[in-house]
Amino acid sequence: MKLAILVGDGMADRPVESLGGRTPLQAASTPWMDHMASHGILGLVRTIPEGFSPGSDIANFVILGYDPAKHYTGRGPLEAASMGIDLSPGDVAFRCNLVHLSLDQPRPRMVDFTGGHVSTQKATVLIQALDKAISDEEIRFHPGVSYRHLMVWKGGPLGLKTVPPHDITDQEIESYLPQGRGSKKLLRLMELSQQTLRSKEILEFLGGEILCPPNSIWLWGQGAAPCLEPVARRLGIKASMITAVDLLKGLGKYAGFRIVDVPGATGYLDTDYGAKGRYALDALKEGDDLVFVHVEAPDEAGHQGSLEEKIKAIESFDRDVVGQVLQGIRAWKEWSVLVLPDHATPLCLKTHSSEPVPFAVLSSSWEKSFGGEGFHEDEARRISRGVLDGRELLERLVQGRW
Repeated sequence: MKLAILVGDGMADRPVESLGGRTPLQAASTPWMDHMASHGILGLVRTIPEGFSPGSDIANFVILGYDPAKHYTGRGPLEAASMGIDLSPGDVAFRCNLVHLSLDQPRPRMVDFTGGHVSTQKATVLIQALDKAISDEEIRFHPGVSYRHLMVWKGGPLGLKTVPPHDITDQEIESYLPQGRGSKKLLRLMELSQQTLRSKEILEFLGGEILCPPNSIWLWGQGAAPCLEPVARRLGIKASMITAVDLLKGLGKYAGFRIVDVPGATGYLDTDYGAKGRYALDALKEGDDLVFVHVEAPDEAGHQGSLEEKIKAIESFDRDVVGQVLQGIRAWKEWSVLVLPDHATPLCLKTHSSEPVPFAVLSSSWEKSFGGEGFHEDEARRISRGVLDGRELLERLVQGRW
């Protein structure tokens, strides 16, 4: 049996007035996901348990069968695992965004949580400069991908309150700054980062070609290393993870998945969708039982509030990932494919939300015309007999139990 989980990050949405009340999933041309919905099982799944903030960390934790109430410690340590950073007891890992704040205003706002979507090459130089300028015996900065990096605080506090920067786009930052024990040190690090990133040397290096260049760090998502049983071992499968973002790579490592790097996968709108589809089929050919493919682009478009880019990303995901995998996986006699968003990223909010999302499963065992009429939120609500607990998804897929 060959299995595939295909995740379009943040694909789900809410009705859009300019689309006549339809969602981007309804408006987009998605023949492959529609085929799965009409010839397989269509339903609703809750990937964000009540009481948890909506985000890809919690949602994909749940999709892989983990209970965040028992095992989730924070986003930072998952990304540390991806970056090969071993956390010692007492170490606390923080996600470190390079952001652009309106620092020339009396009450600065979060202008761009991606720092102009700075390139990985330039961001690496910036993070290395910050590590040299403001780290100490307790603090170290580690470069990641584009605007997504890591800070490790030896003996750092765990009870801090921090806020994801993508949740506060265009808002004043004052009420969202870190709070609690240790917050003074974080605020001081942010102030020092602004001095470094606005220095003459750094501004000359950036060259003025980025619209909203990084001018500050934003620290959030902190946590200590979690204790997770590899789900691949528990289920007795060989599995691989295809994604461009460190969060998913780290989670995949904890889950016992092989991490497959795909050239051209950027974690942004310009990602190579087709390459992800090809590498997914290659992973199955190489002997893996299951491949998990994550595509970040719809979520990025949602954060931008760009309807055009979101529909374009959904259609590319459907054509080049879902379609390619659905056609290729038929080379095996027995197979099942699951497609879903990890969470909703409504254009009207420009951030994540917690409502259940649609999912569709198609299998070689029961490919018949008895499902829904299309893959979107309204049809899933209409046809679903309830809301599935997302923690059951992986085990149901492996066991063929729907």
